[in-house]
Formats: sequence, structure tokens, C-alpha cells
Amino acid sequence: MPEPLLDDPYADPQRSAELADSVSMAALRLLEHLSPPERAVFVLREVFDFAFSDIAVTLERSEAACRQLAVRARRHMESGRPRFEADGRDRDELAARFFAAFTDGDVDALRALLARDVRIAGDSGGNAPALVRPVTGAEQVARVLGSVGPVLARIGISHERHPINGQPGAIARDSGGRVVYALVLDVAGDQISTILAVSNPDKLGHLGRVGDAWAIRADFQRARRTAR
Repeated sequence: MPEPLLDDPYADPQRSAELADSVSMAALRLLEHLSPPERAVFVLREVFDFAFSDIAVTLERSEAACRQLAVRARRHMESGRPRFEADGRDRDELAARFFAAFTDGDVDALRALLARDVRIAGDSGGNAPALVRPVTGAEQVARVLGSVGPVLARIGISHERHPINGQPGAIARDSGGRVVYALVLDVAGDQISTILAVSNPDKLGHLGRVGDAWAIRADFQRARRTAR
């Protein structure tokens, strides 16, 4: 899973929007389905804005061949994306509602924000406990999040909302301000299609001091037992 990178609030808005569309978590997963030449052309052209003449030199192919690879790559990428995308303001509002419902444990509110086939995926790298187990389906995901969120709040975990990798998300911090995990929401239309939880400390260090995830897990389990 890609390292969670905070978006630059001072970057050019138009270029930021274009880049976000190219490097979002959803787009990175779609890139895995391209052939290596298609992937190389797409990244050089769409992300780094290389001219086709320069791409041709880099890949040792003709310019015409590179253009054809770009067409195929774009076709594959577009076929895997939702037809309608929420704009930045709508996505921010959706994220605000999600994190409020997550913290409050409001299962009904969570369910209303999730796509029917939504899934949670995690990356702990084996170096930290996973935030939640992999789950698929709006009902199941809403119930899992609804049971986890209030307990996290009870032990002092807060969520700072930030755009991450071109998508709405949040950095979770413990009561001492240390980073615990990052959550990234892939938004398709007006619903959340994927929730990505990164707790791998090797991918969080650039966000600040990293907390002791194992100690937090123990606190979480104690708080959960007490609440029953």
C-alpha cells in the first residue's frame, strides 16, 4: 500500500487536482492492471508531464508507439473509475460526516455514507497491529467501524482530517500527539468505496513521532472489556 502523503495546501489548485486524480489510492491500484510499458508511459505523461518525445527516448520506443501506449493506458484507467466524481468540497463534507459518525459509533450514519461493496484494507507491515480486520460490504463495515470508533475516542485517539494521496483522510494521534495510523477514504461518486488504514510505522514516520501501537491496542482491549 502506498505511503500516506499529505497534500500540499499551497500548491497550484488546478495542478493539484490533476495530480490527485492521477495518484490517488484508487488510481494506484488501477495502475497495477496496466502492462509495464503502459504504466511507465502513463506515469511519465500524466504525473510528471513529460513530452512524448522525451518518453520515447526514456523507453527506447518510437514516439508513435508511446502515444498508442498512452491511449491504451488511459482507456484502462478510465474504465475502472466511477463515471461521476465528487468535487473537493463534496468530498470534504463526506469525510467530515464519516469521521463524526465513526467517532460517535453511529452505524446508521456510517452505512448511509458507504458504497454497497465498500471494503476496508489495512497495511500494518507486520510491525503494528492492524486497525481492523479486512471487511467487505456496507453493513459489515458500518458495524465494525461503529464498534471501534467510540472505544478509540475513549482512550484518547483523535483524528486530524487531511487530504492524503489525493483523497480525503485523517491522521490518528494518541493523547500525546503521536501518530498511530492514517485513514484514507476512496470516494466514488457520493459514497466511500474503500477505507485504507495504514498502521505500518515505517510508513508513518514522516508524519511525526509514531506512537506505540501495541500499547494502544492493549488500552483499546481493556476499554472494550470495561464497556461490556
